[in-house]
Amino acid sequence: MESPEQVFNGIVKEYSERLYWHVRRMVGSHEDADDLLQDIFLKIWTALPSFRGEAQLYTWVWRIATNESLNWLRREKLRAALHFASADDLVVRRIEADPYFNGTAAQRELAKAVARLPEKQRQVFIMRWWDELSYEQISAITGTSVGALKASYHIAQEKLKLNLSESEVSK
Repeated sequence: MESPEQVFNGIVKEYSERLYWHVRRMVGSHEDADDLLQDIFLKIWTALPSFRGEAQLYTWVWRIATNESLNWLRREKLRAALHFASADDLVVRRIEADPYFNGTAAQRELAKAVARLPEKQRQVFIMRWWDELSYEQISAITGTSVGALKASYHIAQEKLKLNLSESEVSK
């Protein structure tokens, strides 16, 4: 039987990179994702003794990461409201200013457009498009029905098409 430390080390080894990118796509910047990932692994470590195996380990880890990212985004939204700013605009500015962003201009525009989506649509789009999770996996992570997820994803795609075509026209 593996010790808790061995199990945790295995989780870190197996999921670090994928979780980092999942979190980064949700929060928009390297520094914030890096800090948040440390908090997520701390939460996983403290919750590990209570993991009963009713869910797949992957789903359980992803749920923790997603919930922590959403909590972080909610705190940012509150912080932004206190400064009379939009949280989405703050995330977009972080994407624009991120020195670690190494994508093309089109990828940066897509990241900014995704940051402007409503929270649920953003979450579903990130997990389906970038993380390549099935609707069933996303459903297990979010507790949302597959049908609702498909609808949210479709609406997100339509909004992204519209937003990206508008940003092309405004250039």
